Amino acid sequence: MADDDLKTTELNGLHHALGAKMVPFAGYEMPVQYKLGVMQEHLHTRSAAGLFDVSHMGQVILRGEAVAAALETLVPVDVAGIGAGRQRYGFFTNRDGGIEDDLMIANRGDHLFVVVNAARKGPDLERMRAHLEPRGVTVELVEGRSLLALQGPQAEAVLAGLAPEVAEMAFMDVATVTLNGAECWVSRSGYTGEDGFEISVPDAAAEALAKTLLEDARVEAIGLGARDSLRLEAGLCLYGHDIDDRTTPVEAGLTWAIQKVRRIEGDRAGGFPGEEVILGQMSGGAPRRRVGLKPEGRAPMREGTVLYDSAEGGVEIGRVTSGGFGPTLGGPVAMGYVPTAKAEPGTRLYGAVRGKRMPVEVVKLPFVPAGFKR
Repeated sequence: MADDDLKTTELNGLHHALGAKMVPFAGYEMPVQYKLGVMQEHLHTRSAAGLFDVSHMGQVILRGEAVAAALETLVPVDVAGIGAGRQRYGFFTNRDGGIEDDLMIANRGDHLFVVVNAARKGPDLERMRAHLEPRGVTVELVEGRSLLALQGPQAEAVLAGLAPEVAEMAFMDVATVTLNGAECWVSRSGYTGEDGFEISVPDAAAEALAKTLLEDARVEAIGLGARDSLRLEAGLCLYGHDIDDRTTPVEAGLTWAIQKVRRIEGDRAGGFPGEEVILGQMSGGAPRRRVGLKPEGRAPMREGTVLYDSAEGGVEIGRVTSGGFGPTLGGPVAMGYVPTAKAEPGTRLYGAVRGKRMPVEVVKLPFVPAGFKR
């Protein structure tokens, strides 16, 4: 895609004014880093607060009398059990049990608010319209609103300076909050493993809110580079890399997001695409699993690195799906898929790096403990 064809967010001018390095991402021109650089942006988010522009994500409103039941035909999640003012992680699945996208589902009282990945907005909207509208659900792509994420241990203190009530929100709470004079839809969630908030704000108020937050000495603008290293350390999946339409939730280690009521013998067991494969793997096991990988030494094992079970000879047993340097840990970290028999923590494997097989240990995820406010 040519640069001229890229979409821009409402904060594009601010990114340029802040000296951001801009790159194409999911059809948008987005900041990959600012003057601090990826390493310092990462560490600042872990120690204070980072502000991310995630307006490229898709915001969707679902309305209808039976909206929860209808959405449950597309996701293996207990949508009906999401209380008002609460949010839940989920994923669309296909008939083979693969993940078509992962998403957040919030109950905002008279409607569901869904946030989907930028690169999957089109297919997700088509899927929801095709399957939900015949069931009496209206599917509305939200236009005219930006999406910001304020993440880090100081995020609560910063945002509470504008709206004290956010301090009372717990992890995965959602609320309508006035920030800087604008009506914002706020959730206490994020994609860094740290405490924080995601803020849907009217486009007309987005830049002013971002500037107000950045005026706080505890807040720095953070780009996609640090967003990726933060979520990797937190053991969080990136769609199209760690999960895709050929990866089941069981293989990906995401069965915690399939509530008991949707499992075998649950009151609303199955009823979603790929139920036989997914529920079958939940009871009988999956052939492979997503694992944390800790390479020895300093050399990162990047996405696509081939994994072997021996230092010489043998056959490929898996691949790295995300990998890089973990600034918090001061060394390389990675995730990938290996046969279930090789997925136990402590298992020693070997990754092919620059023509050599380098040792790597299977470890538990996440690499950095979560800092969510429960």
